[in-house]
Amino acid sequence: MTTQLDQLKQLTKVVADTGDFETMRAYKPQDATTNPSLILAAASKPEYAHLVEKAVADRKGSGFSGAKRVDDVMDHILVNFGLEILKIVPGRVSTETDARLSFDRDGTIAKARQLIAIYEANGISRDRVLIKIASTWEGIKAAEVVAKEGIHCNLTLLFSLAQAIACAEGGIQLISPFVGRILDWFKASTKKDYAPAEDPGVVSVTQIYNYYKKFGYATEVMGASFRNKGEITELAGCDLLTISPALLGELAASTEPLTRKLDASKAAGMAMEKIALDEKTFRYLVNDDAMATEKTAEGIRKFAADIVKLETLVASKLG
Repeated sequence: MTTQLDQLKQLTKVVADTGDFETMRAYKPQDATTNPSLILAAASKPEYAHLVEKAVADRKGSGFSGAKRVDDVMDHILVNFGLEILKIVPGRVSTETDARLSFDRDGTIAKARQLIAIYEANGISRDRVLIKIASTWEGIKAAEVVAKEGIHCNLTLLFSLAQAIACAEGGIQLISPFVGRILDWFKASTKKDYAPAEDPGVVSVTQIYNYYKKFGYATEVMGASFRNKGEITELAGCDLLTISPALLGELAASTEPLTRKLDASKAAGMAMEKIALDEKTFRYLVNDDAMATEKTAEGIRKFAADIVKLETLVASKLG
């Protein structure tokens, strides 16, 4: 019998949401995504310590000191993980910028260029790298600038249609709406459980997908941050889905039939109004959505905290 994972791969590009190389080898995803939390978890394990040590050793003669030296080594650690991942997956790796730059357009642009430069210095084409940036107005505008330079971005921490529309209009390569974190917020807010088809995260990604296909946007939709297998199967047909090792395992262990739920050809005929979006409208719509506002802010804080922990680890290696 064909597993659900194999069935899903026929409908959707499957991406591994992990920093663990063995998981990628086991489930053979097309792409892989990382974030500061995943890299911190991996870098703390003995089997990945050599990637941290290599960055420290390689950058001894960088000429940087203090915080700039730590920042430089951090960039190389992130890329070292990405380089190893690209030996395993045939497609792309997503590497995240510093979450503390989420409201700094120029700082984000500089960081995206720097990460791509390190990849290219290691012989990797920029077409195989997605730079992950938070879906703030400043982050989206930064991604819009570097997109014109052929630097492809993955706009993460995305919780609303307004954020998705701004990304699409900016010519961004890919977005990662966070399905499970949307569910988390609604469960805490309403004190109720949701069947997969009614899951607010699933509903949100379905709306974004249909909007993009209805109005002909080229930006790819990659559902992310899943809490259960049902959320994934309800989004079968989405452009991409990035899935944790545990849920990849559940899909691989199941032979239940899987049907396409998202269909670009059906979206074309849907009744939907196009939303005109400038900065003022974007900020108002995101502010008016309590869930999007709170989850974006929370996500930035959590990723920033893990970057600080990783910096502390690096600083201890640098002495």
